[in-house]
Amino acid sequence: MPDCSTDKLIAQKHILMTGGTGLLGSYLVRDLLLDGCALALVVRRERKHSAQDRVEMLVRSWEHLLGKRLPRPVVLEGDVSQPLCGLGRPSCDWIEANCSQLLHNAASLSFRGVDRGAEPWLTNVTGTSHVLDLAHRTGIKHFHHVSTAYVCGLRSGTVLEDDLDVGQAFGNDYELTKVMGEKQVRSAGHLTTATIYRPSIIVGDSRTGYTSTYHGPLAALRLGHTLLTRVTKGSTNSPALMSLLDINPSDQKNCVPVDWVSEVIAHAVMKPEARGQTFHLTHPQSLAMHTMGQFIQDGVNLYSNAASADDSSLCDENWFAENMRSQLDVYQTYFRNDPIFDHSHTTQIAGHIPCPILDMPTLMRMAKMAIECDFGRLTRPSPLPAFDADKPMVTALTRQA
Repeated sequence: MPDCSTDKLIAQKHILMTGGTGLLGSYLVRDLLLDGCALALVVRRERKHSAQDRVEMLVRSWEHLLGKRLPRPVVLEGDVSQPLCGLGRPSCDWIEANCSQLLHNAASLSFRGVDRGAEPWLTNVTGTSHVLDLAHRTGIKHFHHVSTAYVCGLRSGTVLEDDLDVGQAFGNDYELTKVMGEKQVRSAGHLTTATIYRPSIIVGDSRTGYTSTYHGPLAALRLGHTLLTRVTKGSTNSPALMSLLDINPSDQKNCVPVDWVSEVIAHAVMKPEARGQTFHLTHPQSLAMHTMGQFIQDGVNLYSNAASADDSSLCDENWFAENMRSQLDVYQTYFRNDPIFDHSHTTQIAGHIPCPILDMPTLMRMAKMAIECDFGRLTRPSPLPAFDADKPMVTALTRQA
């Protein structure tokens, strides 16, 4: 493990990063710090917490879990939806003097957006343009961009890592905006290298089950958990639901645990030989839809509270399936059969980092944790000491007007 001492970090060039407080971003912060990287994070202020507070709480939570102290990133309070990410001249000058690479991880996961001034367009297209402009203004030549494997749209067959726009149709605005973002990155003439990372559906931590976002199979689990208050346990029969939802049980979906995605990206960012390539961060063993159906059925049956058998408002499995169908309409294209994602580049650069198998015990850990925290609405009592905002430990470069 590289030396992470403060003296060493001061002498290093920093990696500038966006999206550091999201699910994948929080793991990237952990893994890059553990690898000895000096980080600078562009982070938004929230109503109750400054950017510095948010990063400090994130780093302290990892310290508690790891049982060791981590270096503090430099924090620049900004917003990718603003020109130059809302950063003034002093911050831009600091980036120019201290940062050599930029890892753009900020993204909107909204699937639909009629208004192109709103999400997902605002972050995935306009925001990417602002981050590229920031790289140009500050002289950063090496750009790392987190995209998605689903830039493939509705393609079938084999999708190569170097494929992008081949005239494919798209299932939702998220896929289209990510293609547009990739095109911007690839065509940026001021960059020396543009490296693209394309994960498939990111699910929770393979070891703990933790997640803070609920998409793909976890979105279906969340809806099943909510609807179970109207049916008795056993009404969520997986084969029946598959049939009613018009899902082929043998179709495949590609899901990857967040800890593996982060480990591979953190490894590749530090490898000069990886620069300029595109990497499919996809699982070598896709999940069959019947496995995902069983995951939803077992998850809600084990961990959710169903309606009482004598409840006069009880509904049957047809009601359950019809509600699942209507409310998951936005995800419908994600329940189609996935193409085969070539991952030759990823195997070449990170073949020594095996992707954890998403077996049923692993999936059940994710279901249990998601349901116990009511899909992010409840927080468990924190084992950490009370956070004192008056004694921040991060290095801050506040936003300049």
